[in-house]
Amino acid sequence: MKKLVMIGNGMAGVSFVEQLLKLNPHRYDITIIGSEPHPNYNRIMLSSVLAGEATMEDIVLNSWEWYRENNIQLHAGQTVTAVDTEARTVTTNLGLQLEYDELVFATGSLPFMLPLPGADKEGVIAFRDIKDCETMLSASKQYKKAVVIGGGLLGLEAARGLVNLNMEVHVVHIHHYLMERQLDETAAKLLQAELERQGMKFLLTKNSDTIIGGERVEGLTFKDGTSVEADLIVMAVGIKANSLLAKDAGVTVNRGIVVDDYMQTNIPNVYAVGECAEHRGIVYGLVAPLYEQGAVLAKKLAGIEADGYQGSVLSTKLKISGVNVFSAGDFSDGPDTRALRVQDDLDGIYKKVVFKDGKISGAVLFGDTSEGSKLFSYIRKGESFAGREKEVLFGPSGGGKASGPEDLVKAMSGDEIVCGCNGVTKDTIVEAITEKGCVSVGEIKACTKASGSCGGCKPLVEAILLETVGADNVSAVKEGICGCTTHSRDEVVEAVRSMRLTTSREVMAVLEWKNPEGCSKCRPALNYYLGMIWPAEHEDELESRFVNERNHANIQKDGTYSVVPRIYGGVTTPEDLKRIAEVAEKYEVPLVKITGGQRIDLLGVKKEDLPKMWKDLDMPSGYAYGKTLRTVKTCVGKTFCRFGTQDSIQMGIDMEKKFERLNTPHKVKLAVSGCPRNCAESTIKDLGVIAIDGGWEIYVGGNGGTKVRAAELLVKVKTEEEVLEWTGAYLQYYREDATYLERTSEWAARVGLDAIKKALEKKEERDALNSRIDHTLSLTQDPWKQIIENDELRSAFDALTAPVHAEAAAATVTKADQSI
Repeated sequence: MKKLVMIGNGMAGVSFVEQLLKLNPHRYDITIIGSEPHPNYNRIMLSSVLAGEATMEDIVLNSWEWYRENNIQLHAGQTVTAVDTEARTVTTNLGLQLEYDELVFATGSLPFMLPLPGADKEGVIAFRDIKDCETMLSASKQYKKAVVIGGGLLGLEAARGLVNLNMEVHVVHIHHYLMERQLDETAAKLLQAELERQGMKFLLTKNSDTIIGGERVEGLTFKDGTSVEADLIVMAVGIKANSLLAKDAGVTVNRGIVVDDYMQTNIPNVYAVGECAEHRGIVYGLVAPLYEQGAVLAKKLAGIEADGYQGSVLSTKLKISGVNVFSAGDFSDGPDTRALRVQDDLDGIYKKVVFKDGKISGAVLFGDTSEGSKLFSYIRKGESFAGREKEVLFGPSGGGKASGPEDLVKAMSGDEIVCGCNGVTKDTIVEAITEKGCVSVGEIKACTKASGSCGGCKPLVEAILLETVGADNVSAVKEGICGCTTHSRDEVVEAVRSMRLTTSREVMAVLEWKNPEGCSKCRPALNYYLGMIWPAEHEDELESRFVNERNHANIQKDGTYSVVPRIYGGVTTPEDLKRIAEVAEKYEVPLVKITGGQRIDLLGVKKEDLPKMWKDLDMPSGYAYGKTLRTVKTCVGKTFCRFGTQDSIQMGIDMEKKFERLNTPHKVKLAVSGCPRNCAESTIKDLGVIAIDGGWEIYVGGNGGTKVRAAELLVKVKTEEEVLEWTGAYLQYYREDATYLERTSEWAARVGLDAIKKALEKKEERDALNSRIDHTLSLTQDPWKQIIENDELRSAFDALTAPVHAEAAAATVTKADQSI
């Protein structure tokens, strides 16, 4: 069997290997060498890790098991230092020497670091891999001022994550508008306005000059004499092909490793693919072209005759801080082009399609990118719209959309990429449906990874599924709560109620789960639904909870935990403050921080110290780790403020004491403002209360996180009792109706405010909902106190079970979370 060695373990290279295995799985003995100590992961999703929306496990594309199952030898954490193309060997930094018959460079790219004076100071980094994410996360705990140099996609993604980490972020860009390679000026200005609303600050047309400070960065000066303070500087100004190793081996290198149409270099049996490769003078940095290159190389090495790689028409479909943008082709205006533009400032939508000689040469979409795939298909095919240009956006009649996903699917060729994040073609999806029996988007995602990253291609995947199974079989397209079952959330909940199922195992057995043990997605969901429906009968299944909920504390990157005691309404006493300070000193807590929810966070606590700390604190758990009520933020209201109209402090304390320990589909944050000035930020909370003259306004469905959503007015009431009544009814309705892990903002947007109002408008309905929530609350206990008083529960926190090193901590989290 021939020996195939690939240098690099990134997305482009492993995609090539996946396709090679499909075409000719037994032709090569495959070895992969990767510098990072991780399996192949989705680099596009690094910003989600930084923003706290995903973990490392969530973005892994090919697990350790995948390599073993496919007999691939992976040497992770090793770097190739030399290639001998005459002896056909590669050597690593750890002394490993491997022979090869075929060699593939998939070394990717390196971040370009501006050669500024002071660039070697501590706190100046790039944003390229997991290690960079960890550095930024660590810095955010100690420092507060960040500067991102580069207003392109990577820079904005880094800025988004840093804003989410509560840092003050300035984005520096040399151009006069953002993302000039992907957007035109109009779309860029719309994007900038939205990002400014989310908290980013921008310094445009700025040319960086010097990084100032001592050992650590303290600021950045510009050529115009101005400056900005910074504790952290992230350079996101571009990438360059990682081609030095190939050059040292005698391979022809220009901007990248020069390859022909079959990805072959000037040396026999040596190939290059991905960001390190230069084809016809172009080095591509987007994933779709790299996957297309991999498909050509896979056919070449599998011994299959095929057309060579002809280059790619570039397109970008992205979601930046919750905003959808799309661009493709050449969308610049010129003397020989004409453009069709649509701008809707009310809904934040902008569309521009550029025509040249009757054909679409490029397009930009902002806010609504549903037509992106269709436009990209038109660009690739070179279809002429001479004399009927408006049909592209308005349809043949000029009054509506030209077509939907279903029409696009019919026009798509089999080799067209549907999922740009993971390089999945239409043929691959159809094969998963017809040959592997996938009958839902969830199953297709599990089988092919299509729609598994940003989710932007989900409508297209659904359309392909519908076209393939036929309209008569539309019922078969139903998506279950996970890949273990075809049953939807509503069907599971109904079965639990009607058949009085009280354990997860009963649900899985009765509803015939494909995987009798369940998975990390369905087991926590089932545990929640059972507890919500049968709070007295169902015994909480700790093994089905996430690691933070099992340990009643948030695990940190170094394996330690954070402890956040309950501080009702943000109001504390000197006695409690003394106790917290004494506990922090006793257990040598490295960091004590005031949280955004008006509480005190003790960070860096060893697992074995948790029960002892809880006992010494003698305060209730603040549930900073759970899918439950987190905080009720308050302002001082009329107690001290000259503008206050109601007692917001007492209202907040009453709400927090009533609803603490309430399990919910996702975390819930409340706030009470003492006047319409809204100092407690009530209009971006899951539920916010604002005092007005003679009463209160209750707002619902808000979110101040990465997907900002303003809360909507639910009702105006006169008394504090009515506030508690409506709050209880709303929270219970959310508990009973929402899908597990669905935030109130997502749920409210999905069901609509009118439906929520209708469900709560009758007093008897609100009373019934409050009766059920009161029954649930009467059964809850403080978990810290439970563990302190129970030897068996406390034994789980013994020193022998606590991770000592960061590596052990990571392994513990991975194993625990995989077990649910």
